[in-house]
Amino acid sequence: MVGHYTETDPMPTIELSTRIDAPIEVVFDLARDVDAHLSSASQTGEVAVAGKTSGLLELGDWVTWEAKHLSVRQRLTVEISEMNRPHSFEDRMLRGAFSSMVHRHEFEATASGTLMHDRFRYRAPIWGIGRLAETLFLTAYMRRFLVRRNLLLKEMAEGL
Repeated sequence: MVGHYTETDPMPTIELSTRIDAPIEVVFDLARDVDAHLSSASQTGEVAVAGKTSGLLELGDWVTWEAKHLSVRQRLTVEISEMNRPHSFEDRMLRGAFSSMVHRHEFEATASGTLMHDRFRYRAPIWGIGRLAETLFLTAYMRRFLVRRNLLLKEMAEGL
């Protein structure tokens, strides 16, 4: 079942915070902009192939991303399941390579701009092998992907 886990079997979680010298509204909009996402994920050859394929994602919108991760071409369909502009939004996997995935984005206005927080929770498929993959390489891979994405969003926001 998508999104199912228990406290005794918690999903791996990646938490990141990125300081961005730009107004909260600018950072919030860039973080949910399909075109900005495609630019920030260019290293994987990512394209939006279905759903909302350009512009700003709104509550209830969904998009299917296709990209090459770990040498395998994959598709991931996510839906914007929560939104509180300009403070937070959440996307949840509807279909894809994970057995479950939830990415929460939170934004905090600061004196110098915005503090952007990511909380990425996921579960690899195939219970035993998936848990081993999470431990050995998948969490580190996903952390690197998100850090790179956030740095590119930071450059975009600060360049406006």
